[in-house]
Amino acid sequence: MFLNEVSRSVRVLLGQIQGRCPSLPANNITARCMSQAVTRPEPTPEENEAVSPTFVNRNPRNLEQMALAVKDRGWKTTWPHQQFYHRLMFKRSQHHVTAQVFSSSSPVPVLSCSTKEWALKKELPSTNCVVACQAVGEVLAQRCQQAGITRMVYRDIPWTYRSDSVQAFRSAMKEGGIILSEPRRKYIGT
Repeated sequence: MFLNEVSRSVRVLLGQIQGRCPSLPANNITARCMSQAVTRPEPTPEENEAVSPTFVNRNPRNLEQMALAVKDRGWKTTWPHQQFYHRLMFKRSQHHVTAQVFSSSSPVPVLSCSTKEWALKKELPSTNCVVACQAVGEVLAQRCQQAGITRMVYRDIPWTYRSDSVQAFRSAMKEGGIILSEPRRKYIGT
């Protein structure tokens, strides 16, 4: 009984196929006869331009890049000033050169580079010379570009600013595409 029902449904299906493609003989039935072009609905311009009323910005650096984020001003008597999004610190000791990028929201460095790293140390003749400062600047500039940090504040002590090592470090950072100043904060009135 089950077999009769199956054979009858197969015959009905074959009859429908022959009905759709009457030009084909019964023994030359293909699946193309059953396929039809699917019509896709065209999007309306209103759907493309619609913005959700409950939009949440998931990029925490978006306001910072537009210079709209709040900068902590701190006290006027503190040095270095606390009004920055990212701050570059350059230290040169007796044996090594270290550069670190700090975020305004964290005391832990976001990025760092030092001649203590073996990959940098093995390429340098000395770990505290002017060439080492330039190499640290080049590597840190590349790491900043990869992290998406292209602007930062760099304020050095005035009497160390004129040294050859600091100048080599700054020029390597600038050649790497890093701007050593931040835009002024924009204030939008409400």
